[in-house]
Amino acid sequence: MKATTDTKRLATERGQSLVELAISLPVILLLLLGTVDFGMAIFSYAILRDAAQEGAFYGSFNPDNEAEIENRARNISPQGEDLIFSSPVELTNKELVQVEVDSVGASCQGTTGGAANSLRVRVRYQYPILMPFIGAIIGSETIQLTGSATNVILQPSCP
Repeated sequence: MKATTDTKRLATERGQSLVELAISLPVILLLLLGTVDFGMAIFSYAILRDAAQEGAFYGSFNPDNEAEIENRARNISPQGEDLIFSSPVELTNKELVQVEVDSVGASCQGTTGGAANSLRVRVRYQYPILMPFIGAIIGSETIQLTGSATNVILQPSCP
């Protein structure tokens, strides 16, 4: 008689474990997907920030050449099929990534109104959210990420 009750108890415990797994697995998967999505967003932001820094660095020596500043910001990622690194942000795509160049003060070394002349580069990207249901909660399927960098203009000297 004891063997029969032990067998019934084991069968019901197996069913209980299955129910617990069915309830907890979607929650665990959502947390995992959210963590991966958040990590990719931070990685994308770091790439945008690096692109803005490269553009601002170049602009500190050539502040009037906005086309080349944008070109430098867009081409920081190595290109090629045989390379190991793969960027989640395609900086060369002008529809997805916008680059803005703003001068603060004159476009030469020195100061204007007591503040150093500088150049600000902003790189904007609409990051697509991978995690389901978050788009409905925040009202958008994308989050705008903006990398920004400001450098003091080093050349040319003001007349």
